[in-house]
Amino acid sequence: MSLTPESRNRWKDLPWREIEGKTFKLQKRIYRASRSGKQVVVHQLQKLLISSWYAKCLAVRKVTQDNRGKKSAGVDGQLALSPRRRMKLAESLRLKPRTLAVRRVWIEKRGTTEKRPLGIPTIENRAQQALACLALEPEWEARLCAVSSAIRRATNVVKSLGVFCTHRA
Repeated sequence: MSLTPESRNRWKDLPWREIEGKTFKLQKRIYRASRSGKQVVVHQLQKLLISSWYAKCLAVRKVTQDNRGKKSAGVDGQLALSPRRRMKLAESLRLKPRTLAVRRVWIEKRGTTEKRPLGIPTIENRAQQALACLALEPEWEARLCAVSSAIRRATNVVKSLGVFCTHRA
């Protein structure tokens, strides 16, 4: 399904499967280029992904609809965005060197009466972080060792231990 100007203006009518598919294809290209050591190609593809309208829509959707903290207000006080404001955010989304301040909230630690600080960025900053994550994750997934599971999303400890045991033997 190709996007017409009318369908681009309505958030709920966006072809999400196509958006996810095209973004995933670009991420696969980044992964392959990183695996083969073509750093210049990796950076070019990452720039392409960051400027991609599909990736911007996907980043905004992750932050405003899919994430558990989607209703957490940042410094700007915005709780949830309407479909029109989501579309506006996707259109204006750019990675900027400076961000707004983070809202600091004190939450209780589990099992104790102590409190710890939690910083909540604005929705725009969270969308920028999600967009950067879409571009950086495939490169680092290709670079990291198969055993490291502490910071990676697609692995778990059991899988890592299995890989570790086979490499040791």
